[in-house]
Amino acid sequence: MLKKYSAILGFFIIGIFFTNAQTITLKGSVKDSLQNPLSYANVLAKPADVSKNLQFAITDTDGLYKLELTKNQVYTISVSYMGFKTASFKFTATENSQKSIVLKDAPNQLQEVIIEMPVTVKEDTITYNTNKFVTGEERKLKNVLKKLPGVEVDKNGGVTVQGKKVTTLLVEGKKFFGGGSKLAVENIPANAVDKIQVIDNYNEIAFLKNVSDTDEMAMNILLKEDKKQFAFGDIEAGKGNKDFYRTHSNLFYYSPKTNINFIGNINNTGEKTFTFRDYMSFQGGISAALKGDGSIYNVSRSDFANFMETQDLVTSSNKFGALNITNVVNSKLDISGYAIFSHSKNKTLTENINQYTAFTEEKENTSNSRNILGIGKFNIEYAPTTNQQWYFKTQFKKTDNLKSNNIISRIENEDRSIFSENNAEAIYLNQNIEWHQKMSNKHTFSFAADVTFDKNNPSTLWGTNNAILQGLIPVEESGNYSINQHKEIQNTTIHSVFKHYWVLNNFNHIYTTLGNKYSNEAFFTEDSQKLQDGTTNNFASAGFGNDLDYRLNDLFLGVHYKFKTGIFELKQGAFLHNYNWNLKQQQTKKNNKIVMLPDFSAEIKFSNSKKIKINYQLKSAFSDASKLANRFYLQSYNSVYKGNEHLENELYHTARMYYSRFSLYRGLMLFGGINYTKKVKGLQNAVQFNETDQYISPIMVDNASENWSFNLNIDKKIKKFKYGLDTRILTSKYLQNINEAFVTNKSNNYSYTLSVKTLFDKFPTIEAGFEQSIGNYTSSNSTSKFITNQPYLNIDYDFLEGFIFSFEYENYNYENKTFNQKNTYQLANATLSYKNEDSAWSFKLDAQNLFNVKYKQQNSFSSYIISDSKTYILPRIVMFSIGYNL
Repeated sequence: MLKKYSAILGFFIIGIFFTNAQTITLKGSVKDSLQNPLSYANVLAKPADVSKNLQFAITDTDGLYKLELTKNQVYTISVSYMGFKTASFKFTATENSQKSIVLKDAPNQLQEVIIEMPVTVKEDTITYNTNKFVTGEERKLKNVLKKLPGVEVDKNGGVTVQGKKVTTLLVEGKKFFGGGSKLAVENIPANAVDKIQVIDNYNEIAFLKNVSDTDEMAMNILLKEDKKQFAFGDIEAGKGNKDFYRTHSNLFYYSPKTNINFIGNINNTGEKTFTFRDYMSFQGGISAALKGDGSIYNVSRSDFANFMETQDLVTSSNKFGALNITNVVNSKLDISGYAIFSHSKNKTLTENINQYTAFTEEKENTSNSRNILGIGKFNIEYAPTTNQQWYFKTQFKKTDNLKSNNIISRIENEDRSIFSENNAEAIYLNQNIEWHQKMSNKHTFSFAADVTFDKNNPSTLWGTNNAILQGLIPVEESGNYSINQHKEIQNTTIHSVFKHYWVLNNFNHIYTTLGNKYSNEAFFTEDSQKLQDGTTNNFASAGFGNDLDYRLNDLFLGVHYKFKTGIFELKQGAFLHNYNWNLKQQQTKKNNKIVMLPDFSAEIKFSNSKKIKINYQLKSAFSDASKLANRFYLQSYNSVYKGNEHLENELYHTARMYYSRFSLYRGLMLFGGINYTKKVKGLQNAVQFNETDQYISPIMVDNASENWSFNLNIDKKIKKFKYGLDTRILTSKYLQNINEAFVTNKSNNYSYTLSVKTLFDKFPTIEAGFEQSIGNYTSSNSTSKFITNQPYLNIDYDFLEGFIFSFEYENYNYENKTFNQKNTYQLANATLSYKNEDSAWSFKLDAQNLFNVKYKQQNSFSSYIISDSKTYILPRIVMFSIGYNL
């Protein structure tokens, strides 16, 4: 293994010397005639040899630029900036040189000239002219984005620009499938993209941009002219070894009035087109501009997301379809909507060794699931004037999920077999209306009302050949035990908020918020035993069975003052909440509480590329009905839960400090952050053990937990290499009540990633890295330590004419220091694709799990259990696919 790492290191050392010998640096400054630096000016180096690539740089906030040029080549250097005449000169790259450039004013410069600049910056908007960066070999939007300076795309489809996450993705100014980035970057064809706009401090309502304190970032994809009224897309079908298959389609129709997008996927390779992250981005509700009052309501939502967690599978079958339609009725009215359907069947297999305080459990769990999900949304946007905006939104979700588990538990050579089956059908309906009005330059008003209905009726069956939860549930002796549970959870929430933005002047604002949140949650449970003679043993006489009606009302008023002076922007204020909640069970319990929640934020903006942000807020959180229900109900085959009707709101401090620095001239991106959370009054579960059986009940604890997190990310470009360092430190301390005694648990996790990536034009893009994670967990007098080492290698290579090769490799080394357990496995995936530029056909050969690894191994720990698990995965899959571009 050491030889392998040394070979990789040696390759990069040789590459560095090779690069230094073959390139020279041209650097300098760009200023106006008054010697003021011009930031974000475009500096292009066009080689006389047309077979060489164009080189490009952008000046930083001090007007500095740097170009890496091929030695002994002749270039035409062009420097352009909006409102100035372009300066050009010849340069022969014989040695490292400096050149300062002065641009002259050109107030009547043609717009066509400005558009041809690779990058333009205007206030909060960066526009990339993509044809200056692409080579024509890109297949999807993600391939284009990876070539833009300052833009990063992760493996989950997330996009960041200058270190900041893109939260909304638009196509021609309209949200693409709700605004999430994954579906767009994975499916929009690269040859349809003309320009890409990045909009910082984004707000859907333009006249709220400067008053709403939004920290959102949007990316707007502008299509080529011949794609704006045209049907395009691609379809792909593949057949693999054994019975593996995959089909995928992306179809797009765009016109000035109507946009239609369809995405479809059918596969049995474990590929998920729609994941948990995507689901979260499709949540309904009031816009972010009207949130932030400090209150959190943990209502019992439907279990949609539980069935979409990305996990490793033994077998898999997925069907996915999504349709998005946008229609511009006229200049004032837009109508849009989307429908999403997902159907999956999955099987998982895990083996666990669970270390409890007094014994060890060996556990095997085989799970089969069938999940059906449908989401539909309809939006109306109406803008009668430029200073008034209306939104009407309706969202509907429905799910039908079935999951079964076969569990074998072994403790001290005694086996116990448990079968469980969970069937859950749920519906969710959300209606939302928003109104925004700019009355004058000083006064702007917003109003929003939101109604949500959520219903979930899960039923669970547990079957076993041994008695379970003895002493906790009143079972009657039988050869086989069959335990049933039925739940009914129904929740209705009504949320309304009114906000006034008062602009005293350009540097002083006052914001006033008045709102009300109402929640009505019904929670019903029934647990029983089905006997072999067909009769039912209901557990109600033993304190089981809940029928709770829980109502919570929160009337709140907030006042905030924001001012700006020099490089400082500060905002401080508070929300006053009047909470009223009623519990109707065997008896009715009424409560009232008034809570003040202060908050503070500050931004120190040294420049557009260097700033510090600080946030503090005192938050309040209320539990859902399941934690307030005062009678027993089953949580699983080995746990019984009883809520606590005396619970009140949790109260905790949250603070965050974030520093960012970005410099294209220095090739540097640096981001660091500190987060702190302390629960001064928090909810913790009190657990009583009888071997693996657990009786759990929530209690309120003073100073329940304290958490710190630190992160530092540095990317540095040197010549044709990019070096990365990503560090993360997480520490937590919290109280836990186990067997009626309080213990203090501590968790410390440290991890870092070192990486280096090549940036050659005519050479493979190779990224090599090493990641290490160290975990320490302390409970009472016991301490556990885990170490994970994970070197990885990624290769992307465009070669010959139309061939693309990609390779992903990781070597996972896990060690449990406490029990001296070790595990190593290697994962690799590879893809070779071909497409002739003049042909609509494409061909792809890909291999998944090249080394045919059987399982992954990892660890986890909680307050009372330390677990080492093996998760089995799909075998090696080799697939040949044929695609066709429309």
